[in-house]
Amino acid sequence: MVYEIEFLKALLLTISIETAMLFLLVKVFFKNPDCSNWLLLLTGTLASFATLPYLWFILPLFIKTRIYYIIIGELSVVLVESVIIKGVLKTVYKESLIISVLCNLASFLTGLLINAI
Repeated sequence: MVYEIEFLKALLLTISIETAMLFLLVKVFFKNPDCSNWLLLLTGTLASFATLPYLWFILPLFIKTRIYYIIIGELSVVLVESVIIKGVLKTVYKESLIISVLCNLASFLTGLLINAI
């Protein structure tokens, strides 16, 4: 039960970080003020809900080596989330890939920082 509680904490933190980053990137960096806040909130939440359970519960069943787990997991998450971002926000794939990489980098580094403390 402890693992599931840790997962829920990680899910809420991931949604918060990646959605905030998504807002920043879309509104400030890519300068798309026409994209509604609700759509950005939906996209950030959907992307995390679609990928984090896979990363926490499915991938560990198949990959035991930590470095392979991180590499394969993060690459998979970035690719899946970029497709979700492209589909929901109607961006070009290059833009959605950049957004996905930066959002996931922010949450990954935050996780490293929290676990180091």
